[in-house]
Amino acid sequence: MVRVLCVALLLLINIDARENPFFPAKGEKDIPYTTNLAKTIEPLKRSSITLPSSARIIKKVTIEYENLDATVETRSIELKNTVDWHLPIFISQSFTEMPQEEKPKAQKNETQKFKEIASIPYAKFLESSKSLKIVTEDKIIRNFLLVKPHRIVLDFKRDASIKSFSKENKNSIFSKIRIGNHAGYYRAVIELDGLYRYNMQKIPDGYILNLR
Repeated sequence: MVRVLCVALLLLINIDARENPFFPAKGEKDIPYTTNLAKTIEPLKRSSITLPSSARIIKKVTIEYENLDATVETRSIELKNTVDWHLPIFISQSFTEMPQEEKPKAQKNETQKFKEIASIPYAKFLESSKSLKIVTEDKIIRNFLLVKPHRIVLDFKRDASIKSFSKENKNSIFSKIRIGNHAGYYRAVIELDGLYRYNMQKIPDGYILNLR
């Protein structure tokens, strides 16, 4: 009987017990846990992000979120759509039913409507969205783009004698137009409200400048 007790005692001494059973043993992974504690975080209603003026195409939207076990993951959606940087991009969980697509109605052959934003005796400047129409009989001898601020420079051939001209256009893409006289030509500087590229084409009564 004494021998059996001694053997049992030796076995109990040699058992590999953990010092603290509340911590994982070596080689074991800690199990993520959840909590019932309420966090004072406001529910998502609506948020927005504004893109810089150089943005033209949105490629991807990525959302980073936290799970119940406090791990952080991301979900992305691939896109390829043009964007207008003047408008913010919104994220929300309010759902509104999308209207059904309607078949495009036959459009009448209407001319693009332009609004005059500046004029001198030899030229008129009219805008329509991202287009600038220049009504003039004078030939553009050079045009180029400058930055800081972003502006387009147009040189018109004419031996003119005009005073320096400057006009600001609030709430317009063509935010400011400055015109000055030089030997053999006059120069129009069109300041823009952001970053753009442009192309220009000749029309019967002058030129049209299109931003993109």
